Amino acid sequence: MVLDLRGLCDFTDYFVICHGGSSRQVAAIADAIEERLATRERRSPKHVEGKRVGDWVLLDFIDVVVHVFLEDKRTFYGLERLWGDAPRVAVPGTVDVRPRAAGRRPSASR
Repeated sequence: MVLDLRGLCDFTDYFVICHGGSSRQVAAIADAIEERLATRERRSPKHVEGKRVGDWVLLDFIDVVVHVFLEDKRTFYGLERLWGDAPRVAVPGTVDVRPRAAGRRPSASR
């Protein structure tokens, strides 16, 4: 999910929010994002947090902040709810998969 934060905050323009099913997968997703931006865009994050633990990795590219969560951490912290006023940006070729709320069955739209 990509949230457009322009006009809503001063520290970044966009949040990219995604999740993995395990700490290893979270780290792999974060590594892949970092590697792809380095090779294709020649960009590296100005700050990285959470790689050692792997339940929430933050990659700060200044104008874009990437959050890679474990699914339960994404649900718990609810950045999509906290930034509910932010428009969602459609990204071609991606699927908007939000984590399930605790105790709820997945919806047919997943």
